[in-house]
Amino acid sequence: MRTDGYLATYDALVRDDPSAAQVKLAGWLRTEWRDLFAELRADRPVLASPAFSLVTRHADVLDVLSRPASFPVSAYRPALEAALGAPHMLSRDGTPLNWREKGLMQVMLAPEDVPAVRALAGELAERALDEADGEIDAVRGLFRAVPLRVCARYFGFPGPDEPTLSRWSRTIMTDVTTNFAAEPGVRAASVAAGAEMMAYLRGLVAERRAADDAGADVLGRLVRTRLPAELGFDDERVAVNVAGTLLGFVENAAGSMTNVVSLLLGRPDLHAEAAAAAGDPERFDPHVWEALRFDPFLKMIVRYCVRDHVLPSGATVPAGRLVLAAVASAMFDDAAVEEPAAFRTDRSERAWLHFGHGPHACLGVHPGRVVIAETVRRIMLRPGLRAEGDVLRDRDVFPDGFVLRFDAPAREGA
Repeated sequence: MRTDGYLATYDALVRDDPSAAQVKLAGWLRTEWRDLFAELRADRPVLASPAFSLVTRHADVLDVLSRPASFPVSAYRPALEAALGAPHMLSRDGTPLNWREKGLMQVMLAPEDVPAVRALAGELAERALDEADGEIDAVRGLFRAVPLRVCARYFGFPGPDEPTLSRWSRTIMTDVTTNFAAEPGVRAASVAAGAEMMAYLRGLVAERRAADDAGADVLGRLVRTRLPAELGFDDERVAVNVAGTLLGFVENAAGSMTNVVSLLLGRPDLHAEAAAAAGDPERFDPHVWEALRFDPFLKMIVRYCVRDHVLPSGATVPAGRLVLAAVASAMFDDAAVEEPAAFRTDRSERAWLHFGHGPHACLGVHPGRVVIAETVRRIMLRPGLRAEGDVLRDRDVFPDGFVLRFDAPAREGA
C-alpha cells in the first residue's frame, strides 16, 4: 500500500494534471485495487472522478445493484444490442421483455440440471487434462475449452466450430464490458461478430424447428416451448436468448477459473488445503468461492445513474453519472463481512457477490457455478500442480494464457 495515500496522490494530481489523475486511477484499479478500495471505504466511500462515480462500501454497492429505477443497466445497452441487432433482457429494466424473458430463461436453465452439468464439466475437464500429459495452457485448453463445450452440449449452441464460438464471445464481450468510451474499431468488430453469430443462430433455430426431435438441451427446450403469439416470443427471440447464454457465460467463467487457480497456486497453504478437500465437491467448492472473493474476475459492475440518489453511506450520486459498483471492495467491507482479510471456507453465501446481486443477478448461476467449481476441482486433484509464469491478459482483463504443469501418470512400459 502507498505510504502517502492514494487519495492524497489522486487529489494532488486532479489539481495539477486532471488527465494524469485519471490515468493513475485507472492503473490502480488494474493493479492495486485491494489497497485502493480499503482506503476509499474508510475515507471516501464514493469517489467522484470526471468519468464515473466509484462506489466501494457493501451497503452502497448492494443499493446500486438493487435499484434499477435509479441505476439501470443501460450502460451495457448500446454495445450489446448493436451486436445482437435486437433488444435483450440483460440490458433492459422494468420492461415486459425483461420480465417475460428473464422468467422464461430461468425455467430453461433449470436448477435440476445441476448434477448433469457438473458431471459434464468434470468429464470435459478430465479429458482435457489427460490429453495434456502434464502440461497445459489452462486458459485455452481448459478454462475456455470447458465452458465452450458446455455451451455446445448443454445450451445447444456449438457454433460452426469451437474457435469461431470463442471469437464471437471474446469480440462481443470486449465491447460490452470494456469499451464504454465507444472506441469505433472495437464496436465495429463486435457488430460484425454479432451479425455472423445471429445469422448462424437463425439457421440453427430453423434446423431444430424442422427436426423430428428438437433435443433436450436448452435450445431444444426453447424450440419445444409454445407461447401465445401475442407475447412475441418468436424464433428471433429464441436466437437472441440463446446468444445471451454464450455471452453471459464463457468470458466470466474462464476469467473466474483463471483467477481462482492463480490465487491458490500463489499461496502454498491454500493450495494444500484445497487439494486436500478436492475429493469431496461439497467440501471443496467453498475454497473456489473464497478464492474468488480475494480476486474476483468482475471487480466492478457498471450502472448508469438516471436520477439523483442518496446512498446508505449518505453520499449522493447525481443523475447522469456512470457508476462503478465495486463488488470486489464490498466483499472486504468489515461492516458486512466478518474477518474479511481471513481466508474462510465457512462463510455464508451472502458474503460472496460473484454472481451479482439484485434484479440482474446471474440467471445461469446454478449451472454456471458448478462448471467453474468442478473444472477447478479436477485440476486441483492433479499431483504436482504448479504454474509456469504469470497469466497473460488481453486489455489487462481477459485471460489469454496461463501455463500449468502437473505430474502425469507413468505410461505403461516406460
